[in-house]
Amino acid sequence: MGEIQDEQKLEERILLIRRVTKKTTGGNYVTFSSLVVIGDGKGRVGIGLGRGLEVSQAIKKALNKAKKSMINVPLYKGTIPHMIKLKYKAGTILLKPAPEGTGLKIGSVARAIFDLAGIHNASGKIIGTRNQITNTYLVIKALKKLKKRHE
Repeated sequence: MGEIQDEQKLEERILLIRRVTKKTTGGNYVTFSSLVVIGDGKGRVGIGLGRGLEVSQAIKKALNKAKKSMINVPLYKGTIPHMIKLKYKAGTILLKPAPEGTGLKIGSVARAIFDLAGIHNASGKIIGTRNQITNTYLVIKALKKLKKRHE
């Protein structure tokens, strides 16, 4: 019963939809790939990457993966608890906490992820890659590494 209530509160956002074609002997094989982020705005967020023959099928698969990969993000007064610098594949991310009223000073997919996680004030920079899929995994990996702040 509790899971049904949680799922209703989850907000979802489609970050990316790609049309992928593959050359075969019979012609072209077309599939779709979608990247989805899901969160409750209170510190829980998850991402999913789904592939399918139709866009709706790809989004549905991505949503299911996102629900399974939900993580808890430690929040401190509407921001992240401490600064973090992390490297993943070609990208490097630098995240810093910000005072109340600053807003999200971070670009790309990180803004959507932070918004759905419930982080309203933070600044950061992603260096090294513009690939949205890599950047999404980079942001999630950085959020996993955050530790709770002692009051």
